[in-house]
Amino acid sequence: MTNKATGLIAGIALGLTATASFADTYSRPHKTGAQEINVTFTDGTLWCTRASDGFEMCNGMTENEDGTWGGRNMRHPDMPKWMKFKGTVYFQDAGLRIKGCAIICDSEEWTKSE
Repeated sequence: MTNKATGLIAGIALGLTATASFADTYSRPHKTGAQEINVTFTDGTLWCTRASDGFEMCNGMTENEDGTWGGRNMRHPDMPKWMKFKGTVYFQDAGLRIKGCAIICDSEEWTKSE
């Protein structure tokens, strides 16, 4: 393949990733056992949905300039449904760290499933 063709294919791939959906599965530690979380990127937003019941935690976070993802509508599955938090997701090699803050902050490490 020529350099021109390789460049064209790479450009098309970059264009598709900007608008396409993408999903990975992560394992979230929990006192009752690990929970499977589907992390999805759709139209420039991040969603973190518990597979067992569809509970949404990230609620459409957007990417920050530093490569993290953030939003003000994060929810915690062990808290009352009306509570919302300022949240941040940090992607790492083997998983991600998710942090939520209201009056105090707390974070969890999720491992990427194979």
